[in-house]
Amino acid sequence: MPVLVAGSIASDHLMHFPGKFSDQLLADHLHKVSLSFLVDELTIKRGGVAPNICYAMAQLGGSPVLVGAVGEDFGEYRDFLEANHVDCSHVYVSPTQHTARFVCTTDTEMNQIGSFYAGAMAESAEIEISPIWDATDADLVVISAYDPSAMVKHSAECRDKNLRFVADPSQQVTRMDGDQLKALIEGADLLFTNDYERELLESKTGLSTADIDAQVNVRVTTLGSKGVEIVGDFGTVHTPVAKERSKSDPTGVGDAFRGGLLTARDWGLSWERSAEVGSLLATMVLETMGTQEYTVVKDEFGARLAESYGDDCAAEVLPHLP
Repeated sequence: MPVLVAGSIASDHLMHFPGKFSDQLLADHLHKVSLSFLVDELTIKRGGVAPNICYAMAQLGGSPVLVGAVGEDFGEYRDFLEANHVDCSHVYVSPTQHTARFVCTTDTEMNQIGSFYAGAMAESAEIEISPIWDATDADLVVISAYDPSAMVKHSAECRDKNLRFVADPSQQVTRMDGDQLKALIEGADLLFTNDYERELLESKTGLSTADIDAQVNVRVTTLGSKGVEIVGDFGTVHTPVAKERSKSDPTGVGDAFRGGLLTARDWGLSWERSAEVGSLLATMVLETMGTQEYTVVKDEFGARLAESYGDDCAAEVLPHLP
């Protein structure tokens, strides 16, 4: 079934610092940090949370519909996404603003310092979800990180129209206040965060983990190298990360995981199997520079699933791959 994926659409300017950020930070002077990092690599790639999730879904044969705001400079990016089976026909085009930019530096420990320029994304609140839902016969809305007012508006619209939705605040947990975060997650079919974002969400909203679990059907918390925890009325599922062959850049790892898990759930797979599919996609992104530079090849993907999670996992997943 088609899935609407609303979120940031941006180009990624990714840099590498050949050292540790922590070595440059003085604990007694963090209130007046003024640093410049001499980087040894610069790569400009396609990015943004929503296209990253859409690309992952499309690689698995899903039917993602991109929702977001861009500038008139989006043409080449649109061509790439459509060539990779992402529906871009409902993207809002600003007549005045550029498409958003993400500028990020990664150190040797895979820590990151990033900045995000919103550009056209600031006009995202102009977008209405229900007409796109009706036009595409969608089954799910993913509300990912972009303009906070748009995220809250989409969530309210989904509740009002009884549309099934996923709350994925991710990086915007730092920008949104407690009331906005409460309004975003209320009634969500699924809540995605990493472990740090979950703790920050609890701190800002004053909600306990139990309170949050009572507001959403399923909570998915990624734990970095420790895997992922999924909690719902079925109990708790923990899935380890997939085996990696190398580390290149962590940008977009969480987006690929989300796309993989949601697509596998649409196939009818269990939460455990779906998390394993998402985890392997996340590892493939970690191994590449850029968020949409990997390709799912059926037999190779099956072999890597078997390597990480066993032959039974591969046997369940392979029939669904294009």
